[in-house]
Amino acid sequence: MIFKHKKLCFFKKKNSGRSNGKISVRHKGNSHKKLYRKIDFLRNKFDIPAKISRFDYDPNRNIELALLKYNDGEYKYIIRTNNMFINKNIISSLKKSNFSSGNSTLLKYLQIGTTLNCIEKYPNSGAIFSRSSGTNSELIYKDNKNAIIKLSSLKKKKISLNCKATIGKIFNRIKKKMYKAGQNRWKGIRPTVRGVAMNPVDHPLGGGEGKTSGGRHPCSPFGKKSKGYKSKK
Repeated sequence: MIFKHKKLCFFKKKNSGRSNGKISVRHKGNSHKKLYRKIDFLRNKFDIPAKISRFDYDPNRNIELALLKYNDGEYKYIIRTNNMFINKNIISSLKKSNFSSGNSTLLKYLQIGTTLNCIEKYPNSGAIFSRSSGTNSELIYKDNKNAIIKLSSLKKKKISLNCKATIGKIFNRIKKKMYKAGQNRWKGIRPTVRGVAMNPVDHPLGGGEGKTSGGRHPCSPFGKKSKGYKSKK
């Protein structure tokens, strides 16, 4: 059974990989109906304690969500981090607060070496860094105005000290094995056919007698080279 808080859910229109009626992303379509969960990436309910009610599944992401119930009665979803448990108290603050997993505060109050997730790029813009399953960033430098964080990809980003971040590492949801092709069809992933198995009218690599390997550099259905071809000038 998939739990959901109905007031925080709504339906999104599905385009099945089409733009203006034409397929722009192949192998998409016929997915199961699903609701979109509104997630609080701003964390702008400051100094109001919240309690974790439960953990919910999200069909749109590879993460789990934590449903927070604030002391004023409002409910909000946030991304689940490690060391979260039901009935744990969570708070978002613009002051120095308890540096516990799931709490949100400004970068200027955090120590160098702190593990972070859901980090803003600009102050009050909403979190965009480290939001995927099992990821985290590290605060590696601070000065009077800016901080430098190291992402999971080892890239380094320079951002303002007034940006908010959540403490801890994103909870890693275990990816389940697919037991039949239909499970990918439920997700909206349609079959992928090799170009060399098609007819010449369908793909540049198609046709030929027997199992030929294409006879030209590997390419897309539209003739653009792939497999090592540099597309950026």
